[in-house]
Amino acid sequence: FTVAQWKHEEIQEGYLVTGMLVPMIVPIGTPLWMIAVAVAMSVIFAKEVFGGTGYNVFNVALVTRAILFFAYPAAMTGDKVFVRTKPILGFGGGGDMATAAVDGFSGATPLGQVATAGDTLPTIVNTLGEPSSLWDAFWGFIPGSIGEVSTFAILLGAILLIWTGVASYKIIVSGVVGAALMTLLFNAIGTTAAMQLDITHHLLYGGFAFGLVFMATDPVTSARTETGKWIYGLLVGVMCVFIRVLNPGYPEGMMLAILLMNVFAPLIDYVVVNKNVSKRKKRWATAAKH
Repeated sequence: FTVAQWKHEEIQEGYLVTGMLVPMIVPIGTPLWMIAVAVAMSVIFAKEVFGGTGYNVFNVALVTRAILFFAYPAAMTGDKVFVRTKPILGFGGGGDMATAAVDGFSGATPLGQVATAGDTLPTIVNTLGEPSSLWDAFWGFIPGSIGEVSTFAILLGAILLIWTGVASYKIIVSGVVGAALMTLLFNAIGTTAAMQLDITHHLLYGGFAFGLVFMATDPVTSARTETGKWIYGLLVGVMCVFIRVLNPGYPEGMMLAILLMNVFAPLIDYVVVNKNVSKRKKRWATAAKH
């Protein structure tokens, strides 16, 4: 808002979407000062330097998370992130935490359990050590950032975005297809626990569904051409599974996959447009001969 006032421009309502997305993709206990620093850096260096709203190459909310992820890894990953031992923003706990009743407790995320499992696919368990079903993941009864845990809520959001024309179903469908193809390939050669995950697990665990619906479909940073959207979404799905499976240090993968494809989106559109131009030139040449 400060930058908009300084440049004598109207405040773009699209930025409010970024403001809502950021809290949904970070751990609930992330210190507010960290978020403030990351958001400021993201808005300035990933948005304003490119010309402001409509000109940014990268998804601003994802850049915010990337800054937090690499600058403050202890606050974003690890066992302490998901263990609730003190009040958060004034809620829960209080007094001597050594004797106070625990207000909430959570454990490693499902993908975190898989990443540290070794060669055998483990039984995903909840915070009580009991087996966690795929239905738990579908409804959102699993640890994780607020926005990513409930696939059911994400599906409702996808229906709304597609119905209103804000998001492209082509990116969402092709993203699922790309993830499925990459998953089948790893299943065929699987030697680690991560390689043995099927497509259902990839869809329900982690931020794949949320990222695909709310981040990959960003009309500013995704491919613009209709054919390009199919290619862009397909590669997002492929890269997400690729990173998840082959790099245990990044068991999530969706953030890096979308940011990578944000870079290649203009190139994809360039290739598609030039291919269409070449086809039209050939048609005109053929028509001129006759």
